[in-house]
Amino acid sequence: MQEPHQLKIYKFGGASVKDAAAIRNLQLIVREHSGPGPLLIVVSAMGKTTNALEDLFHLAHGGQEYTAPLAALRAFHLGVAAELGVADITLPTAPSIVELLEQLGDRLATITTGDYDKQYDQVVSFGELLATRIVAAALEAQWVDCRPLIRTDHTWREGRVDWPTTERSLRATLPPLLSNGPIVTQGFLGGTASGYTTTLGREGSDYTAAILAYCLGAQDVTIWKDVAGLLNADPKIFADTVRYPEISYQETIEMAYYGASVIHPKTIKPLAVRHIPLLVKSFVDPTAEGTKIHDCRHGLLAPAYIRKAAQCLISFSSKDLTFISEENLEVIFGALAQVRLKINLMQNSAISFSVCTDFSAYRLEKLLDLLREQFTIHYNTGLELYTIKNYDTASIRRIAQDRELLLEQRTRQTFQFVCRGSFNEVSA
Repeated sequence: MQEPHQLKIYKFGGASVKDAAAIRNLQLIVREHSGPGPLLIVVSAMGKTTNALEDLFHLAHGGQEYTAPLAALRAFHLGVAAELGVADITLPTAPSIVELLEQLGDRLATITTGDYDKQYDQVVSFGELLATRIVAAALEAQWVDCRPLIRTDHTWREGRVDWPTTERSLRATLPPLLSNGPIVTQGFLGGTASGYTTTLGREGSDYTAAILAYCLGAQDVTIWKDVAGLLNADPKIFADTVRYPEISYQETIEMAYYGASVIHPKTIKPLAVRHIPLLVKSFVDPTAEGTKIHDCRHGLLAPAYIRKAAQCLISFSSKDLTFISEENLEVIFGALAQVRLKINLMQNSAISFSVCTDFSAYRLEKLLDLLREQFTIHYNTGLELYTIKNYDTASIRRIAQDRELLLEQRTRQTFQFVCRGSFNEVSA
């Protein structure tokens, strides 16, 4: 008796659906590489659409005019759909592209000055809704809205998954549909019990693929990228990058935590728990080997260079010059959590405590309001954080030599530093 085919999950990011030509390439990959079994396709917003929606939201939230950028976003999506010949194609249970664009306009018109993060999620989510609608039509596949299925709490912009409810919903809904052909659904999105949209954090479509794989018992997950696999550095910045043919879950989690852009930090854990391999492959060269992330043992890996731009270094000291105590740290950590600034690196001395975070003018101002009466606070913006995983002397010299390091830290396997200015090894 022939064994039933197991579910495969494909995730396509923004670069792989950035225009009509990219979506045609996606069609080719699905047709020639997915095999005969059930296929669930997770799609991100097209190209720089999320950035465009963020700009629209900021304009609306600030009471500014946004008619022109909204018209440009509308024209872009309708233009891609027309080029693919799917502008007028209807799909069962799916709103039309025009209806989604009208809903976006209506949502922007209701933006108020309050509930910043909640309203952000309701607007930015349209990128994935529009992209999946176009891709599903191009593939003649089923379109599924993931928001009623992936249940989260009300932590806007970083929704925490209710795993039992999500697993029950997915198992009850998707397997019968998968027997009818491929499904296209949204990455990055979830929903609350009360029907509001949440997002899972920037670049969260990888995480969506892992959630679906965990809940549905997938055979594997493939993330299609514009690189040859999991590399030890960004090829746009670093010369002579090295591809890891295979790498362990643990090593990948650490690299993702420090900011490696190929994998979302939360992606690996649900896959590792159920021993589901994660394949990172190139949509430019689909036949290439790529990288397999799974339970494996390997020797010493090539140093991994990880860069996080747009960083802010914040230093706190007691106004009365007393030591930074556990009580002081409790107050600082509580305030950082309250304004939702994540610590990428921290260091303390006798009378000061410093943290490096992603820069957000809005959240930084809220932090200063909470702490400026108790602490003297200094901060620098426009910085970069570099991490070298599995470092050696040569790797540190390669990117840290002759640079002004505002803060540095090393452990047995990891070297990190915060500095001004960018590292530019690869020539234009």
